[in-house]
Amino acid sequence: MPHNVTQKLIESHLETGRMQPGEEIGLRIDQTLTQDATGTLVMLELEAMGLDRVKTDLSAQYVDHNLIQQDYKNPDDHLFLQSACRRFGVWFSRPGNGVSHPIHMSRFGRPGKSLLGSDSHTCGAGAVGMLAIGAGGLDVAAAMAGEPYYVTMPEVWGVHLKGSLPDWVSAKDVILEMLRRFGVRGGLGRVIEYRGDGLDELTVWDRHVIANMGAELGATTTVFPSDGHTRQFLMAESRADEWQELLPDDGASYDVEDTIELSELEPLIAKPSSPGNVVPVTEVAGEEIYQAYIGSSANPGYRDFAVPALMVKDRRVHEQVSFDINPASRATLQDLIRDGLLAHLIQSGARLHQAGCGGCIGMGQAPATGKNSLRTVPRNFPGRSGTKEDRVWLCSPETATASAIRGVITDPRESDREYPRVAPPDSPTSIADLLVAPPPPDEAVEVALQKGPNINPLPDLAAIPNRLEVPILLKVGDDISTDEIMPAGSRVLPFRSNIPKISEFCFDVIDDSYSRRALDQKKKGGHAIVGGANYGQGSSREHAALAPRYLGLTLVIAHSLARIHRQNLIGFGILPLTFANPVDYDEIQQGDVVVLDGIREQLRSDGELELDIKDKDTIVCRHDLSPRQVDILLAGGLINQLRSS
Repeated sequence: MPHNVTQKLIESHLETGRMQPGEEIGLRIDQTLTQDATGTLVMLELEAMGLDRVKTDLSAQYVDHNLIQQDYKNPDDHLFLQSACRRFGVWFSRPGNGVSHPIHMSRFGRPGKSLLGSDSHTCGAGAVGMLAIGAGGLDVAAAMAGEPYYVTMPEVWGVHLKGSLPDWVSAKDVILEMLRRFGVRGGLGRVIEYRGDGLDELTVWDRHVIANMGAELGATTTVFPSDGHTRQFLMAESRADEWQELLPDDGASYDVEDTIELSELEPLIAKPSSPGNVVPVTEVAGEEIYQAYIGSSANPGYRDFAVPALMVKDRRVHEQVSFDINPASRATLQDLIRDGLLAHLIQSGARLHQAGCGGCIGMGQAPATGKNSLRTVPRNFPGRSGTKEDRVWLCSPETATASAIRGVITDPRESDREYPRVAPPDSPTSIADLLVAPPPPDEAVEVALQKGPNINPLPDLAAIPNRLEVPILLKVGDDISTDEIMPAGSRVLPFRSNIPKISEFCFDVIDDSYSRRALDQKKKGGHAIVGGANYGQGSSREHAALAPRYLGLTLVIAHSLARIHRQNLIGFGILPLTFANPVDYDEIQQGDVVVLDGIREQLRSDGELELDIKDKDTIVCRHDLSPRQVDILLAGGLINQLRSS
């Protein structure tokens, strides 16, 4: 039977289950990626598991999120991560090298391999024909310990790209078009596979832009074929021997199909405060802006900085605009310097920041209150920028730069200059010597973990009881993101290895009394949360599950849950349920007390549980858990289960 690229990748890594959409499958993982906002917990989890050395072909740890060293916390964690990499056999990328995703793809990305990362934008490596999936840190730790990664077999969504992009329209507009059509839930339960003659002019870095933001559609991952562009990319990185062709078979079919005529696209922009709130730039042109921000994992390539540099050459940006340049990697920054392009940006009035995630994760570059910030980042969830009442728009580098020049949102097609088409450099700078290889096993076992005073052990988690009687401490609506559950930014992320402290920030964007009320209720037996559709979308950060669990969260009931967050809830022993009847969401209110009896028996039954809302009614909920996931829950989480196995 002819296979598409996704099916080939899954079949070659399938360890358990059938390739039947909706069934649970277990995948062998070749590589893992961790970053410092999530990697600290991963390393603590490896320690808790008693792991001696990682069992993957390659695992790499990047320091790219928490770069602001305003006190000891972040640098202490950097040293802890470096010692843990030596201890467990993991590659280490030190602060200043840049964002994990473009570095990993450049140095380690390999067609045909699988990659699991504790960052939702790990899917960007699908640009080189990898099966690259974002997951919670606990699942990544398990993969590093040699366990399969379990996921529901997705549908394969074939998107046929036809034609060529017009001038002033780029890869960012392609993924924004997908979000305009289908919204933030359009890819749920699917892998997006791009194909067609439209791929001919899309470089690997263009493909990375599209693959990276597949996460914003809720997709399991995004896959591109490995073709001549992939070979050219690997040759430039001096890794031509790692290339293999990976194309769909003639006659391959897809579960869902769509077509995008590239020549018909126009500059697009996502309005505040959702990646799915996409409109043509012409619809909002003329609105004043305060900031234009270039960079992040979503637009990390050389051309994403070179095009803006040529647009502002011999010009100044508007006096009211903060033009922020956030290089995605040290290598790209060196290339821009070598080619004289950084000088154009600096002379235009741009502000240069260090290579890393920076403002994308709320680590600096926060916009002014109530002012518009145009960014090439992947997300604009409320408050993610570091400013609580932010107004962040997502757009291409072309749109951001054209707007920076004029001081208002501007369609780049109005430029009085010829469109600067830029190709990737033939000989990009290599920072391979700045990536630290792990020592051999006999040296590694002698390495002690270097823990500063802010690094605390993981909290012990009790097994779920057979009876729950808990209040609904919080009720929220649709599309609640993990940024709203567990905020990022410079005031919160330094506590990523200190669960008691970071838990104080839970839900403070929505209800700043939650953590205090939850801690009080914890002494009385815990609490529950009710959510709408797509609860937990966005970042893979497991703190959004572990911190509420520390505060006594035992039960989440929602219309639907985002894939990674649902996995994180299960991994830390929190029961995730969905409403069998959607109208029951309106029946249950914050402050209600709910009762679940005979939990162990009900979880092992037919997938439905009776939930009693005290003094009101009894409703039916579903769990959709596999027998393996039920075992994890009943053990009190994945670490407890792995310890006992």
